[in-house]
Amino acid sequence: MKTNLPLKLSHLPNSLPLDGAVRIELVEGVPIFRASSLVQGQIEALLIKQKESALTSEEETELDEYEELDDYLSLVNRMIRNTSLTQNPSEL
Repeated sequence: MKTNLPLKLSHLPNSLPLDGAVRIELVEGVPIFRASSLVQGQIEALLIKQKESALTSEEETELDEYEELDDYLSLVNRMIRNTSLTQNPSEL
């Protein structure tokens, strides 16, 4: 089955580690992609700073890029989950 993702990423956040950025969890037998605790910590640090004071333009860009990446992972996870449900209708 060929699936074309409607969303393209132009680049990844500069602070995103090349190794260990994403972890895979099994949820009801379906692999789900999630940001690693390291990446989640970076996002949380930016969000805390944003509440306390203004972010620099670089930090705003970084946070926007993480949000875009999160949207992409959510899309991939939904597609995987929907494919799993289509192939295993007894799990509905």
